[in-house]
Amino acid sequence: MELCIFQKGFNFSQDGPGNRLVYHLQGCNLRCPWCSNPEGIPLAGGKGYPIKVLVEEAVRSRSMFFEGGGVTLTGGEVTVQIDAVKEFFAGLKSENINTAIETNGLSPRLSELFGDLDYLIMDCKHYDPDVHREVTGAPNVQTFRNIQKAVENGVRLALRIPVIGGFNASLRDAKGFVELFEKLDIKKVATIELLPYHEYGKDKYKKLGLEYSMTQQAKVSPEMIEKMTAYLRKYGFKIINT
Repeated sequence: MELCIFQKGFNFSQDGPGNRLVYHLQGCNLRCPWCSNPEGIPLAGGKGYPIKVLVEEAVRSRSMFFEGGGVTLTGGEVTVQIDAVKEFFAGLKSENINTAIETNGLSPRLSELFGDLDYLIMDCKHYDPDVHREVTGAPNVQTFRNIQKAVENGVRLALRIPVIGGFNASLRDAKGFVELFEKLDIKKVATIELLPYHEYGKDKYKKLGLEYSMTQQAKVSPEMIEKMTAYLRKYGFKIINT
């Protein structure tokens, strides 16, 4: 079995704890207009690597996994290739290598990874599934279910909110997230990170001959990020910045 990868390299602290070997997997089940890796959206593309080769690469990289580091899979969307990911993680855990994923949480099979997963980073882009569907192409009810499953299974969980003007960047939206997270009872096991909109993917869209539909309205002021952060902290949620 192979994993189809369009980018790989090391990154410190932003894709899980410590220094990590990060693989970007090809293919995504959403169409977020602010995506910073549009080259990873199509199912076709990237390069196929046999699982055995990737495990061997991770083992050779072990000396680089300082401060609790390891291997992180991101995308695209990791769960699009979930069977290969399961095989890869089993190989990594047999070598006692720390594992993490970054996911949108839409796969009903996500919990199949929990047994070999040390750190789960999950996007929660909106508290309203209908709004989520309108903007990204799919509702996110399954994401809420997977957050609950992670909480119930004691998985180390980091929730990320990409804060986008005109989509989820107001105090009303902060209230919506609080109400959702209260229902999911995440306080004891999860951290939350607010990620302000950026244009890192803009030039990539142009190179790929794609239209970049985001406008200046998407930008979020530092003041609004601070207000949303303060509101979430007011209700006892742990906010982090990586």
